[in-house]
Amino acid sequence: MCLLNRRGLIVFLQFLLLAAKQASGQFNHDQHGMDWAGTCATGRSQSPIRLADNTAIRVPIPGIRFTNYNRVLQSPLIMTNNGHTANIVLPPTNNGQRASIEGGLLPGTFEADSVHFHWGSANSRGSEHLINGQRYDVEMHIVHKNARYATLAEASLRPDGLAALTVMFQAVPSLISTQFGLNRILDRLPQVIRYQSSTMIAGQLTMNDLLGRIPTGRFYAYSGSMTMPECAESVSWIVFLDSVKLPRRQIAKFWDLLDQRRHPLINNYRSLQAINGRPIFQRTLI
Repeated sequence: MCLLNRRGLIVFLQFLLLAAKQASGQFNHDQHGMDWAGTCATGRSQSPIRLADNTAIRVPIPGIRFTNYNRVLQSPLIMTNNGHTANIVLPPTNNGQRASIEGGLLPGTFEADSVHFHWGSANSRGSEHLINGQRYDVEMHIVHKNARYATLAEASLRPDGLAALTVMFQAVPSLISTQFGLNRILDRLPQVIRYQSSTMIAGQLTMNDLLGRIPTGRFYAYSGSMTMPECAESVSWIVFLDSVKLPRRQIAKFWDLLDQRRHPLINNYRSLQAINGRPIFQRTLI
């Protein structure tokens, strides 16, 4: 075998090994996704991206309609450290129905499935999307599945399969927070420091609590991907312009988590991706 072919084979085998590790969840954010393979490397509609008032298309699109967001979620509510983030699988509400969203530019009704977070470290901010050049301390994704599909796995294979509500957290010096719902989640982070550890979130919690009760009338909307492997290009993104202010001491609890290698789970955000001509919309208040 000639040297050139041998090198090509080695590169190909390394690519297959990397893809296999990603599929098994063995990826990390050390290079903020620059070393991820598959669609993460070749996709043309990837996320996150830069969002800015002066480049977005301002249109009076309908607002988001929230159903069962004011209903208490069924217990138990479990948060798990999966080695990449703190993840919460969302149960139905106390009326037996799932919280859901529709409207805006969403292609259907989407049911709330899970919540996860991206954060920085003591010396850096960790949101994934940038808004008008600003990176926030934490970015929360509330992932929704199109109701027409049976499972999240099936939905992730469809271009209209998923929707993600995105809320930014901003650290402030205050020691007091009125975000009682979010505080219940953040207060349990010390219980999920280790990889694969889980904890139960006590008390009643609604989806409105998760949103931080921010105004939801102003947002960006665009088509993109999940920001972790397999980076499926199946997401309708809704990124709210209004942020949640939280005490820095609460946000600092994210920085203590560990990944599957027992390394500090910090700066778990993906690098910014090319827009590639995609239209980015900004809702104007009617």
